[in-house]
Amino acid sequence: MKLNWIISLVVVMGMQGCRSLPVEKQLDKALLRADQVGAGQMPAEPEKIQSPFTAWNVQRPTFPMRQDTVGPAENIQAKLDQLAAQGGGTLVLKGHHHTGRITLKSHINLKLDEGSVLEFKNEIKDFLPVVFTRNEGVELYSLGACIYANGAENIAITGSGRIIGPGEGSVRNKTMTHDVIENIVDSKRPVEQRIYDGKTADFIFPPALIAPINCKRVWIEGVSLERTAFWNIVPTYCEDVVIRGVRIHSMGIPRGDGIDIESCNRVLVEYCTLNTGDDCIAVKAGRGYDGLRVNRPSQDIVVRYCFSEKGHGGFTIGSETAGMAKQVYVHDCAFGKTNVGIRFKTRRPRGGGGSDIHFERIRMQEVESALRWDMLGQAQHVGNQASRDFEVQKNALTPRFSDIQIKDIYIDAAKNCIKIEGIPESVLENVSIDRVFGRGDRYLSIKDAKNIKIKNSVFVCKDTSISTTNVLGLIQDRVRVTTKSP
Repeated sequence: MKLNWIISLVVVMGMQGCRSLPVEKQLDKALLRADQVGAGQMPAEPEKIQSPFTAWNVQRPTFPMRQDTVGPAENIQAKLDQLAAQGGGTLVLKGHHHTGRITLKSHINLKLDEGSVLEFKNEIKDFLPVVFTRNEGVELYSLGACIYANGAENIAITGSGRIIGPGEGSVRNKTMTHDVIENIVDSKRPVEQRIYDGKTADFIFPPALIAPINCKRVWIEGVSLERTAFWNIVPTYCEDVVIRGVRIHSMGIPRGDGIDIESCNRVLVEYCTLNTGDDCIAVKAGRGYDGLRVNRPSQDIVVRYCFSEKGHGGFTIGSETAGMAKQVYVHDCAFGKTNVGIRFKTRRPRGGGGSDIHFERIRMQEVESALRWDMLGQAQHVGNQASRDFEVQKNALTPRFSDIQIKDIYIDAAKNCIKIEGIPESVLENVSIDRVFGRGDRYLSIKDAKNIKIKNSVFVCKDTSISTTNVLGLIQDRVRVTTKSP
């Protein structure tokens, strides 16, 4: 064990207490399994929200009785505009559609009939003119989203049909991939001048599949998404959002995030099944100086009964969180074979972080790291700042995470049960980990943290050692760490 700072370490092994409290059996019996969560288990109506931070009744949206149908040979946008001009209603899609970007208007329910397919074209011209959007936490004008809305109220995407993103074409071939976005988009340039249409620059920022922005009362339910060119579902600057019963397939697609909640207020995500090319579900809130300028948090977020089957992270906060993530509650979810189970990400040049974050009753099947704090990042993205030995003074972009509670977690297999990498100038603070059963290769590694408490837990690991660097106030209370299965 390396000690670079004073460590207050209290270990209460409590062998008799552990024998009388077989936490692994209690958790294995009590926690929901993969076949008890996800889209296939969605009830007809959502339950009331009960989180440690807030409570609200989830109200299904209502729409005017007016209804229209659009077939494969008809123009979807024309039908949507006509329905909106009449005051709203439901537009039912039947058959297989091949279209460019479509824009939802207020009081519209876009319903995909059983067996219907909404497939999007693959050329930049199919998504012009450019629209206001936020790409990887930076405001700009580019292709926006395949299904887009700006400033709308009371909108929905429902049904059991499939939504398919663009295939091979200029949308994918001209996507900006040669650098990180903060080096491309000048944060000092007025937003209305940040235009990326494939002509002002030889690249574009690709469309998400579904991305409403500045909208209120958004409901997305039942549909299946696949082959996105970028993130899948991205509500941004929205209030009162419900995403339920959605199936997302983006395996093998770089940056193919499942559901990214971006600077939103009051969001419920439930009964979703995700197989993604990046993080399954993530909370974000802007990036770097542009995110600080906007300064809008993601808050009052509830995620429950979801199955993150495959992806980089089962649930992630970050890394773009300049406006902060607050009052996030994740409970009764299952993670399959994700690289990381619960992940907290920041980067020194991106700012933000989060506080008041609770996780409860999570089952993990097979992960690289189960509980992971990754506040530095990789050199390929942030250069020398990815090294904790590279000295950085506190500044406007210094990230921070604090006040996190994690309880009732079952880790079936992990290489790292708990791995914490804070940053020296802004250590991770005030984390409580309670009632965890973890089976893995390594138990605990902590760098740059303060006031970390692990209690009432059992870990079965090949490597039972504790590695610490710059840690103050690490407490283990009624923790058993062993190499032998109980």
